[in-house]
Amino acid sequence: MTQTVAFIGLGNMGGPMALNLVKAGFRVQAFDLNQTVLQQVASEGAIAASSALDAVSGADFVVSMLPAGKHVVGLYTDVKTALKPGVLVMDCSTIDAQSARTVGALLTQSGIDFVDAPVSGGVGGAKAGTLTFIVGGSSDNFAKAQPVLSAMGKNLFHAGDVGAGQIAKICNNMLLSILMVGTSEALQLGIDNGLDPKVLSEIMLKSSGRNWTLELYNPCPDVLPNVPSSNNYQGGFMVDLMAKDLGLASDCAQQSQSSTPMGALARNLYVQHQRQGNGKLDFSSIFNFFKKK
Repeated sequence: MTQTVAFIGLGNMGGPMALNLVKAGFRVQAFDLNQTVLQQVASEGAIAASSALDAVSGADFVVSMLPAGKHVVGLYTDVKTALKPGVLVMDCSTIDAQSARTVGALLTQSGIDFVDAPVSGGVGGAKAGTLTFIVGGSSDNFAKAQPVLSAMGKNLFHAGDVGAGQIAKICNNMLLSILMVGTSEALQLGIDNGLDPKVLSEIMLKSSGRNWTLELYNPCPDVLPNVPSSNNYQGGFMVDLMAKDLGLASDCAQQSQSSTPMGALARNLYVQHQRQGNGKLDFSSIFNFFKKK
């Protein structure tokens, strides 16, 4: 019997994720406030719901991909009574851990299972079905989520209890931002002193400075093909989103009294870059921050 997935939030990430569920054979009841993206996924096999309540009606699973914690809390406050017994809710948004725990408690009180499952891998990974899911929740719910998440990604990690997925995700993205800033300034230092960035990248890739951003997502234009930096920083993971995630990391560090000086510096740089009108560019565009004007 075909299982039904309600998918709410069809943005740059959510739309391709929903379509991968369609391709995997799930019946997908989709909803988004944006009628254009809703009709797009409907044209490719999903069922367009008239509302979030309509989308979750009769669903075996619910997946949400929303901008912020307040949207996730609001959604499940509104639809919790419409969820059928036995449904598993998977929130794949990147939000603060406390909001994830609030939603988990809210749904548990209604007898609904929940995991937070933020993703890593960007729009390219969403389209290719190769995302990484970092899951917070019980072991039983993690196992229950795997068939759905595996249709959208290739790496599934159980980070711990509800909220742990969000914390692991922001730790990863904080480190990613630091690596991107450091790689950008190192490459620009070489360029300013007459080095070819391709040659310098090859040297560092065989040396102790090797890292993911240098190897697979080089921020200097024309060093690697098929990355945002070689496409005027279009596509990929927007500066606006990185600034948001670094804000979440900062809030989390404050709550736990953690020392994150490098994360704080990276956040300041990304916010400044954002305020200079670069919010819609890929986050590797921080490279331009270090170029001589």
